[in-house]
Amino acid sequence: MRRRDFITLLGGAAASWPLGVRAEQPGPMRRIGVLMNRAADDPEGQAAIAAFQQSLQQLGWSNVRIDTRWGGDDADRERGYADELIALAPDIILAAGSMSVMALQHATRSRPIVFVGVIDPVGTGFVDALARPGGNTTGFMLFEYSFPVKWLELLKQIAPSMTRVAFLRDPANPANIAEFVAIRSAGQPLGVEVSPINVQAANDIERAVTAFAQSTNGGLIMTGSAVISVHLDLIIALAAKYKLPTICGRRSYVTRGGLMFYGPDRVDQFRLAAGYIDRILKGEKPGDLPVQAPTKYELIINLKTAKALGLTIPPSLLVTADEVIE
Repeated sequence: MRRRDFITLLGGAAASWPLGVRAEQPGPMRRIGVLMNRAADDPEGQAAIAAFQQSLQQLGWSNVRIDTRWGGDDADRERGYADELIALAPDIILAAGSMSVMALQHATRSRPIVFVGVIDPVGTGFVDALARPGGNTTGFMLFEYSFPVKWLELLKQIAPSMTRVAFLRDPANPANIAEFVAIRSAGQPLGVEVSPINVQAANDIERAVTAFAQSTNGGLIMTGSAVISVHLDLIIALAAKYKLPTICGRRSYVTRGGLMFYGPDRVDQFRLAAGYIDRILKGEKPGDLPVQAPTKYELIINLKTAKALGLTIPPSLLVTADEVIE
């Protein structure tokens, strides 16, 4: 029994490594490219890559080289890394997030691509249909554009007097733009006015949230975009300072002191992606594998934060929560 265990640093935010498992996979080495939409030091991103590697190992893939690039949700960087990965001639590519898929589809229409963390892949034009994607791309979606309406409904339940919501978004991410449109439309019947705040530099975020908080009955909604994770601690501090009820599509927000999270398990999608990559490497076509949606969504409420904000969580909401942080 032999293990191959070495790491080769390629410079910048790129790294490559072969995988070692309990039994050697016969045949030539297979090469997998990975384009992540997070920064290289993002803890959730590192956990996702670890889960992906572990799942490949459990599926018996030992003679595999993985080339990873960390785009940090920067459109220019992701396009450059997409070109780098294609130049390495991988057998297949794992793409995390809509920007990564866009960059890779621009670079290739022949290399198989399996995506995770994508919002509405049909609406974005990544696939022809969920049941039969066609082309070279398939994977695991987060939700459709209409899903973020649930964030607004949950926030209204927890803060009934709320009449204004700021939607924090990445202006370079087309999925975030579509999410804003859906939330704004849903706000009208709920008596909530929705306005955007573009997440870019920290000073801009602080200035915009401070200005928004000058009027009463406000709340914040944040997308699960990777760029949000860079500013999570700042946004948590601002929400606490101005006593703004907030919901986020990123789980780490609530575990780090934010009020509420609702969404799917993003790390689990990387485990599932390993299964699709296994099937494609064994001969199946990505266009024949259906795009899968999450079967379970989690609601997590930070009760300590709610008390600090002066909010009383409705018992009906506490009962339905998957986790309550006290």
